[in-house]
Amino acid sequence: MPLDREGSHSSEEGGECVEVAARLHTVHVRDSKDTVRPGLAVGTDAWAVFVGYAVHDVG
Repeated sequence: MPLDREGSHSSEEGGECVEVAARLHTVHVRDSKDTVRPGLAVGTDAWAVFVGYAVHDVG
């Protein structure tokens, strides 16, 4: 069974939450507080590149 994760980051304006659900060929990302807009689905390879960038170049 895939593992779903929810992270939060607090700012002066309040919390900002993102939910991530990894599936077989895609990773689904959505803003848990914005129910009007659809989520984003990206391929697992693209997600791996994004996470690598975030960890090594931004983090």
